[in-house]
Amino acid sequence: MDIFYDAATKVKCESILNWKKSGKPVVGYTCSYAPPEIFHAAGILPVRLRGIETDGTDIADAYFGPFICSFPKCILQLAGKGMFDFLDGAVITPGCDSMRRIDECWRKAGEDHDGIVPPFFYYFDVPHKSEAHGMRWFKNELKLMIKAIETHFDVKITHKGILAAIKKFNIGRRMLKEIETMRWAKDVVVSGTDVFTATIAGAVMPRDEYNQHLKQWLSGLRRRKKSLSKNKIRLMLAGSASDEINLIRLLEENTGAIVVAENICFGIRAEGNEIDEKGDPIDNLAKHYMDQSVCPRMYGKYKERLTSIKERIDRARVDGVVMQNIRFCDLHGAENSLYERDLEAAGIPCLKLEREYGPRADSGRMKLRINAFLERIDAKSNQKSTEPLSVSA
Repeated sequence: MDIFYDAATKVKCESILNWKKSGKPVVGYTCSYAPPEIFHAAGILPVRLRGIETDGTDIADAYFGPFICSFPKCILQLAGKGMFDFLDGAVITPGCDSMRRIDECWRKAGEDHDGIVPPFFYYFDVPHKSEAHGMRWFKNELKLMIKAIETHFDVKITHKGILAAIKKFNIGRRMLKEIETMRWAKDVVVSGTDVFTATIAGAVMPRDEYNQHLKQWLSGLRRRKKSLSKNKIRLMLAGSASDEINLIRLLEENTGAIVVAENICFGIRAEGNEIDEKGDPIDNLAKHYMDQSVCPRMYGKYKERLTSIKERIDRARVDGVVMQNIRFCDLHGAENSLYERDLEAAGIPCLKLEREYGPRADSGRMKLRINAFLERIDAKSNQKSTEPLSVSA
């Protein structure tokens, strides 16, 4: 786990720095709707931008203002501090309005802080519907981004190169899918913290290196016998984008619980389904990234998302769902309320938790609420086990 932990907890991890030393470019991207396969096909390392290692938001506060999600604030803070100086480019996507504003705020901050805006700074638009017109729009955006990358970096992105990248990423997806299946078992042999750490690492490490280490780790998991889930409450973590390993650790350490599933865009959710390797690779990328509609930014797909989360709850034998949203995250804040209503009606206990990201995180308050939630689940379980059997007339 050492290399995964390094990649998941450091902005400038060893894997990125080694890639940079080789003279090859690095491009950061803000949203899971931007296909990393395209950058890989261009010989560029795609790195998901994160807000870890911040110790304040003084720079970001000057451009964003107070009433906005702290996740993009922390990203801008790192940019202003020069922590992204290894980037040759950045791709900004409107995952939400707060993330969209990074484009204009980062550019504006660049007028006051020299050298913090990467040479390639691109706005990648994503529609809010996956119907035919939205799919056509998304395909066109993919083609425009490919052309912009080719022009700036003087490279050629071919269909053959994209297909090779898809196959390489699919190798990792298959292994992560197997790890996810292990978590569905009655006896779970791997902690949610370790799985989340390994998944985060995949968003920043070179894919060949990542696949190699993931293969070795998976080989070890297959040989494990000791159950980590015995007599533990099985949790799912859902909600706002988060790359904070400490959040998963907070749910698991000294609580009598284990996280067996996530439904957040930094987790294993986006890695479960492989991309089709036959046909036009641009069409296949568009279908994969748009058809899933797993994010509340996508209009008219709530029932599909609810069905999907219920299926994962059943498969992973989840006892309760912790639905966190970063303060001022309107998308997940609203959707978590809908999930809470519908999942509680189905008999699935839910905890709706509003929090801050990064340096303002209040772990003590969250710990108190998590413990109370686990007591509720435990009491419900004990009540079921003591209920008398019904006798038919």
